Amino acid sequence: MTSLPAPAVTPDPLAIRIEAALDRIRPAIRRDGGDVWLVKVDDGIAYVQMIGACGGCAAVLSTLKGGIEAVVREDVPEIRAVEQV
Repeated sequence: MTSLPAPAVTPDPLAIRIEAALDRIRPAIRRDGGDVWLVKVDDGIAYVQMIGACGGCAAVLSTLKGGIEAVVREDVPEIRAVEQV
């Protein structure tokens, strides 16, 4: 019996653009001992997970809205919000 190759997965172009925007802000987040991961995109909202030192930081909301969301919305205007999961 011959096995079939796995189907190719086409990356979501919107997710690729969001990741590129996140890459712009990641150096600052990593300097503080954290990182941000894109979890999913649904109905114009990018859902991210803050990890490392940023996951439990008291300033996570200001980092999310004032930094991450601003950069993502600037680079990907179709995104209307960035929310933490």
